[in-house]
Amino acid sequence: MSGTSPNGLFFNRFYLSASRNCGWFLCFKMARSVTLAILTWLMIMRDGRERGIETRKEETRVADQLAVPPVLSANYAYFFDLDGTLAEIKPRPDQVFIPTGVLTLLKRLAEMNQGAVALVSGRSMKELDAIASPLHFPLAGVHGAQRRDFQDKTHEIALPEEQVKQMELELIAALDPLEGTELEAKGMAFALHYRQAVHHEEAIFALAKAMEEKYPNLALQPGKCVVELKPRGINKGAAVEAFMQEPPFCGRKPVFLGDDLTDEAGFKVVNRLDGVSVKVGIGATQAQYRLESVADVHQWLENITDHQQQEEMALTNRRDGYESLSRSI
Repeated sequence: MSGTSPNGLFFNRFYLSASRNCGWFLCFKMARSVTLAILTWLMIMRDGRERGIETRKEETRVADQLAVPPVLSANYAYFFDLDGTLAEIKPRPDQVFIPTGVLTLLKRLAEMNQGAVALVSGRSMKELDAIASPLHFPLAGVHGAQRRDFQDKTHEIALPEEQVKQMELELIAALDPLEGTELEAKGMAFALHYRQAVHHEEAIFALAKAMEEKYPNLALQPGKCVVELKPRGINKGAAVEAFMQEPPFCGRKPVFLGDDLTDEAGFKVVNRLDGVSVKVGIGATQAQYRLESVADVHQWLENITDHQQQEEMALTNRRDGYESLSRSI
């Protein structure tokens, strides 16, 4: 007859009890570890969020510290971006225009500064001439890949013709399924617009990056709802610097107004040349001053042209007074 001794029963019960207790203990330890991990993750996220908030607050403080640019007198050279600076940004690039009154102010400013006024833009020079018509300014188009100096001499950096043709075909095919995007071919550069299709931003950047990697002589330039592919080494800062070595710009202090990431290279050069750099709109910047909107740019333009005109009239009156005194003596 088989059976279990009292000692055997005791050890069996002890083993079962211990197993159950160990199981509960292990579960408790696992739950405690998971809870600690979750709490740690939440604390990290909170700290990161607080740091992000502090960073944004600091950027806002820096932005708030940027003053409105001063009303300038003579001996300055003026450089203006177009879209978002002299002209309001529109849904389509071909809808952009400079108001007639602003063209009049630019004409007055050029006349009072011996022609030291230029447009520096990502647009082609052909587009700039059409928008600024009937005025004829020195220009830097396609971020400086095209440049027309005060003597009407054109300086241009071009890509190989076969490369341009091949790139255009590839970009047209790649953008075709991305509804709402638009390709702007500039001859020596390409702009991939997605203002009407911001949900394609990631795809646009991926495409531009792939093209940059395929063609080493290109550089990627992000902008406001646009990514551009342009010749490497070309930027607005280099264009401003080239103008500053030529009359009527040389010997003056540069003033540059722009609103976009593409203008930061210009601000950097102007700061180095002890000039006046002005950011239009919000956003972190290297510029020394800020104007909140295109309308503020127009008002500032009116202020400086009026101020310089008054200075010219005062100088003329003093000169006439001296001549009259000299004759009487």
